[in-house]
Amino acid sequence: MTTTLITGASKGLGRETARRLVEAGHDVYVAARDSERGRTAARELGCRFVELDVLDDGSVAAAVEEVGRESGGLDVLVNNAGITGGTVAAATTTADHVQRVHSTNVLGVVRVTHAFLPLLLRSSSPAVVNVSSGLGSFAVMTDAASPWSAWKGLSYASSKAALNMLTVQYAKNFPQVVVAMATAGADGPTGGFFDASGRAPGDGRTRRGARSGGTVFRRGRRLARPAEVCCGQR
Repeated sequence: MTTTLITGASKGLGRETARRLVEAGHDVYVAARDSERGRTAARELGCRFVELDVLDDGSVAAAVEEVGRESGGLDVLVNNAGITGGTVAAATTTADHVQRVHSTNVLGVVRVTHAFLPLLLRSSSPAVVNVSSGLGSFAVMTDAASPWSAWKGLSYASSKAALNMLTVQYAKNFPQVVVAMATAGADGPTGGFFDASGRAPGDGRTRRGARSGGTVFRRGRRLARPAEVCCGQR
């Protein structure tokens, strides 16, 4: 059985990803900083809960110790936790605001990945999936024909661009670990899974179950539901 941990999994895309992976037969850890909401999600989904705040070294270390003690290792890490930082005009965006968003969306991923690497390396087929967004794509954001290019916020888009490069560099440095980037669904601007070699081939239900987008995208004139972004359901 594959053991998977998903950060920020008490609600939204993280929770829906957890639900689908439980259906696919994974032993799933819902990792969240809100213990009450996280325990409720884990109970309703039929999986485990571990308290984890991506901003806190001690919290992450305790989560690693708990997962290691209970499961002996980790096969899949899904770095889903992230914040948008709200809609703030460029003229009023401060260094503190950028730092707050990057602390979660970039440094949080580094903190969690670094801490869980020893457990991942015990697996015969370890994988790390970083949840990104089309807003982090240089190609999309500089394409005048793309509606996404109208986004002018500084903090979130730059954090996802940084995450994309982190993903590429992790893949180079840990060839024994499948390091992939998940973006919005197949009809999103950069939908799919990507690794250091480019677009990664699909591998059936497990990969579809892990697919998750960093932002909600539109289907026609309405916002997509988490199940649609995560799993391509309509």
